[in-house]
Amino acid sequence: MLTMMRDVIVVQDPQGQQREFGVEALLEMNDQSYVLLVNEDDTLLMKVEGEGEHQELVGIPEPYVLESLLDAYSIAVEAAPAEGEE
Repeated sequence: MLTMMRDVIVVQDPQGQQREFGVEALLEMNDQSYVLLVNEDDTLLMKVEGEGEHQELVGIPEPYVLESLLDAYSIAVEAAPAEGEE
């Protein structure tokens, strides 16, 4: 499942720096939620853990999971044109 979004969130890295990212998409795979975040410098793909107000984003250490998610996202984008395109 792919849900397109345009929310903005602030991510704090381990060094305490805060950076704004746009939420590009929410992806579901194997009963897990993942979020694709973008800003002008970086693209992050992170796993959503927890529920409700107690959610946090964590890294994805398994390269095969990252590849599968990015492949699924690419297929979904190709199948559904961006808003305003037809």
